Amino acid sequence: MKTFTECIEKVMKEAFQACGYEEKFGKVTLSNRPDLCEYQCNGAMAAAKTYRKAPIMIANDVVEKLQDKSIFESAQAVNPGFINLKLDRNFLASYLNEMTGDENLSVEKAENPKTIVIDYGGPNVAKPLHVGHLRSAIIGESIKRMGRFLGHKVIGDVHLGDWGLQMGLIITELSKRQPDLVYFDENYQDEYPGEAPFTVSELEEIYPTASKKSKEDEKYKDEALEATLELQQGRRGYRALWNHIMKVSVEDLKKNYKKLSVDFDLWKGESDADSYIPGLVSCLKEKGYAYMDQGALVVDVKEESDTKEIPPCMILKSDGASLYTTTDLATIVQREEDYHPDEIIYVVDKRQELHFVQVFRCAKKTGLVPENTELSFVGFGTMNGKDGKPFKTREGGVMRLERLISEINEEMYKKIVENRSVKGDDAHKTAEMVGLSAIKYGDLSNQASKDYVFDVDRFTSFEGNTGPYILYTIVRIKSILNRYQEEGGNPDEGQILGAANDSEKALMMVLSRLNSVIEPAFQEKAPHKICSYIYELANAFNSFYHETKILGEENEEQKTSWIQVLVLTKKVLETCIGLLGFEAPDRM
Repeated sequence: MKTFTECIEKVMKEAFQACGYEEKFGKVTLSNRPDLCEYQCNGAMAAAKTYRKAPIMIANDVVEKLQDKSIFESAQAVNPGFINLKLDRNFLASYLNEMTGDENLSVEKAENPKTIVIDYGGPNVAKPLHVGHLRSAIIGESIKRMGRFLGHKVIGDVHLGDWGLQMGLIITELSKRQPDLVYFDENYQDEYPGEAPFTVSELEEIYPTASKKSKEDEKYKDEALEATLELQQGRRGYRALWNHIMKVSVEDLKKNYKKLSVDFDLWKGESDADSYIPGLVSCLKEKGYAYMDQGALVVDVKEESDTKEIPPCMILKSDGASLYTTTDLATIVQREEDYHPDEIIYVVDKRQELHFVQVFRCAKKTGLVPENTELSFVGFGTMNGKDGKPFKTREGGVMRLERLISEINEEMYKKIVENRSVKGDDAHKTAEMVGLSAIKYGDLSNQASKDYVFDVDRFTSFEGNTGPYILYTIVRIKSILNRYQEEGGNPDEGQILGAANDSEKALMMVLSRLNSVIEPAFQEKAPHKICSYIYELANAFNSFYHETKILGEENEEQKTSWIQVLVLTKKVLETCIGLLGFEAPDRM
């Protein structure tokens, strides 16, 4: 189904052609002066240069051809050559009826679906999720959902940090605390215990303790480095401990990601790429891309067009150790081998941009991926407190994600109980749903690359540009539809008529733009565009609601039409919040 703008442009292009002008001048845009018109065409201004004719004369020619077009309520030529357009209400209604009958709400599936791997999340095992992990998780989840909605095969990978020094630190600290554990006995030949010798809470305490010791005690650090090496070389007891660490950590991570309605298809990590590193290094050497520079193995990735210095991509350090670049390149090799993706998207802190410029250029230059494989970087800004500094607890410590979710839910529970519309267990469940909308919408409504202030009071408000406001609008629509059913009406029957008033037409205009929002939002990896759209839609609906006595309307045909507008508005809002990664309760 064509976008609403494409429908208008088709008519405009035909009119330009009929007047002897090129159809390319028939491009239309949404009006930035809704008090004057709904859409506008500035093509006459551009055509004036080509045809050496006054723009207003061209505009008048085109407008004359539009007078018999049923698509427009009015078409006016305005000095110096603008064409102002107002749409016919019945045409708008027919478009929405077609949209209602479409399973995908008029949003076309991709003609050539892609296979896309999206790398988001990126937590380290043995460490709790904190607010720094929030943005990656919810931005990545939304991009994944948008891609799937458009028909692409999108594979989400958490990409765990599970193979570095942190593992050696944990093993070393455990050996100090519990030296009698069989994992440290090199002569032990039996099967290792099935249960981990620590809980997730203990594990989360062990790592920071070990990390602190390694910074203060050189000998301790050397032991940890040795343990890391022995683990990576396959020492049996250490591998068994590593498996315990992974199991306990991943279970906890899955529990916390579930609270955010974030899920991954793949739970791979740096360890999965490790076996690909020797082959990668050999390949880069054999093909002549990698060379030694001050003892390190590097690949040049600078380009003539660079306006700033891009350092070589380091593959191995002077001591032969691999780096994050090595692991990321090996992971690309693995993904290419397993999935042959058309695109790989990384959702990470924007401060890592240079790293990914190096990695992407190296992968392309050395042929690790085909030339037409797209490698994309979505860099996000910092989530700050009201003081403009990275978001912290009231005590000044790093805010655990679990605690943030809990505090938001408590705040929402208080507000819902005060409202008295929901009680008991339902109130807690509703608070969780509304709380999630506050967190996700509060983040996603900001452009990903921008830093933003996480304002709990504002984000949990039922007014303004917030998740709870969007949900409240959906719940309001649900309430009206329920009452309509209780009065004997059937919301599944009926047609949308031409708008009966200006507020209804404004609402219908916003609804008609859905299919011109989602695809660009995905292409630009910009969930904030969906947020902007549904905020505009919610405002348009609420204006219509306050000006229209829907259930009190005596004309049954008109009432049925309004109900269908509500049904469509609900579907659009629910579809969009689903793409953002949350859902609406029935009451709040």
